[in-house]
Amino acid sequence: MKFKTKLKKAFNILRNKSNSDNSSMDAFFDFLGVRDVPEDALSEATYFACLKVLSESIGKLPLKLLQHNTKNGVTTAREHPLYKILHDRPNKYMTATTFWSTVEYNRNHYGNAYVLIDGYGENMQLWIMESKDVEVWYDDNMLLGDVPDIYYIYSCGGKRYKFSSEEVLHFKASNMLSGIEGISVRDQLKMTINGNNKAQKLVNKMYESGFTAKAVVQYTGSLSDENTQTFVAGIENYAKGNLSDKGIENIIPIPLGTTLTPLNVKFADNQFIEVKQYTSLQIASAFGIKPYQIGDYTKSSYASAEAQQLSFYVDTLLYIIKQYEEELTYKLLTPEEIDHGLHFKFNVAVILRADLRTQIETLSTAVNSFIYTPNEARALLDMEAKDGGDALLGNGASIPVELTGSQYTNISNEPTPENKIEFRKEVEKWINEIITTTLKNSITD
Repeated sequence: MKFKTKLKKAFNILRNKSNSDNSSMDAFFDFLGVRDVPEDALSEATYFACLKVLSESIGKLPLKLLQHNTKNGVTTAREHPLYKILHDRPNKYMTATTFWSTVEYNRNHYGNAYVLIDGYGENMQLWIMESKDVEVWYDDNMLLGDVPDIYYIYSCGGKRYKFSSEEVLHFKASNMLSGIEGISVRDQLKMTINGNNKAQKLVNKMYESGFTAKAVVQYTGSLSDENTQTFVAGIENYAKGNLSDKGIENIIPIPLGTTLTPLNVKFADNQFIEVKQYTSLQIASAFGIKPYQIGDYTKSSYASAEAQQLSFYVDTLLYIIKQYEEELTYKLLTPEEIDHGLHFKFNVAVILRADLRTQIETLSTAVNSFIYTPNEARALLDMEAKDGGDALLGNGASIPVELTGSQYTNISNEPTPENKIEFRKEVEKWINEIITTTLKNSITD
């Protein structure tokens, strides 16, 4: 267990048993740096948007069980009992879309996502364990089992459950120091996320105050502390427009001998918007999210957005998807099934799908180039197969490279008998035309 986690638990016990003021213990936690990142990180707009983009991107990808065949291709293993479980419904309460979106959400927010493998074969169900209630132990002294292994201790309902590494699917964030546990982005960028939260709170306070700047009240005479507070509160009510229902909205009455001097602090002078936008881009960059995906279209066009979508798949999703596929294949399939070519794979075509015209042009080129059969191309467009559409078609001028030029090797200079007969007929026809023309000219003369 991490030292930080142990220390937190020890102090939690002490704090629960202590009758002293909790604020002093909280200050001690702050000094040690072991306080949790506040859960209101989810209230930060950019952080929430990044989690939403990643979780929905994984949730929309169909997960398939494929098998390599003897023709160096792959077929969909629809008859395998795990196909429907992973593709349609991992457990009786969640669809595949909801399940994988939730797993990805936990993986990013906590740095690790844990899924319990319950049962096997067609009776298998997958259950998501709350990441904050799971501890990862490496038992090199064999205190928890007969062999050194990684164990997952899950606290639920006042009880603790132990699971071996083969019983839990563990999906980690890309930020890792040990390779065993991931580190969440909110832990890495705690100060950045908190800074954006404070910026939003500042804007909220400006709304609450009716965008009235702070001011200095100068007055003559002596007032008690209680009267001073009442006096200042009255001016604030006038400034914020709280008395608009009484017909007083734009005029602030100032008593004789009192001066109200506003302290103008302008957002533009402090480059507030530019700094907040830059901070948002930093958070998005840590997640691998493109600017247009968090609503920043300052330097985007339709063409660049399309390129960014491909870049998002290559630079961000590909690593995540590969991790999912490797973990699922290793822990859900037997070694014999893996040796026979069975493997899990996400269908990324759903996020790279172009418009209908581009799809048809691309499929037509593939059919004419002997890559797809017509029925395979129709299947990609969700159209039924047709008779005779399972044969490869293409341009008749296409020949193997080793046969290039062979069409000219059998040409002979000697005319064939058929060519001789045709040639004789052409000569006789030509002679008859000459004789006929000569006779006509003789009669005319």
